[in-house]
Amino acid sequence: MALEDYPRPSVTVDVIIFTLHDDLQVLLIKRKYPPFAGMWAIPGGFVQEGESLEETALRELEEETGVRDVYLEQLYTFGNPGRDPRGWVITVAYFALVPCTAVDLQAGDDAAEARWFSIHSLPLLAFDHADILPYALQRLRYKLEYSAVGFELLPETFTLTELQTAYETILDETLDKRNFRRKILGAGVIERTGAYRTGEGRPAQLYRFRDDAVAEVKARRLFP
Repeated sequence: MALEDYPRPSVTVDVIIFTLHDDLQVLLIKRKYPPFAGMWAIPGGFVQEGESLEETALRELEEETGVRDVYLEQLYTFGNPGRDPRGWVITVAYFALVPCTAVDLQAGDDAAEARWFSIHSLPLLAFDHADILPYALQRLRYKLEYSAVGFELLPETFTLTELQTAYETILDETLDKRNFRRKILGAGVIERTGAYRTGEGRPAQLYRFRDDAVAEVKARRLFP
């Protein structure tokens, strides 16, 4: 059969955008147009002619958050029949991690509103997005065990307490303080800045992620 004899699905890209702000939060948009007008959904859009999947993801990310230079990873392809009432639509999902301080939240042209939601308290979602988000959360938690992906959600400098709180928030569990610090310092992926966070109580040492530690992170599990 010739190429034109095969059915041609439409292709979209959805971008699950996570941030940390008291809780692990995900960005959702309220759809302006049918289908599912007025319902909340993961930001996304159709792949334009001549545009790669990653270019589409970056475009959608910038339209909704105002940022582009952030952690972005392809998650999975979802293509169950009937997932979109408009017809046969396959979506390639990405997830992005952004520090809350870097975000200039804005709704794209096809959205009535954009808002952060706790991953533990989500509204009714359009399409099959209620299935996509748990998959993204599972991937994030898994990668937290063997990579430095958690640092992508933090500001440039942080205390060990702030770092542990970030891990606990994402994993939704309490970590032993002494064990956490022993492992994270032993991994050699952070370094002292020489500065301190002042406020109530004793000043806290500030750390930053070592740019040259990426290879070390990939070679070992941070939390085996």
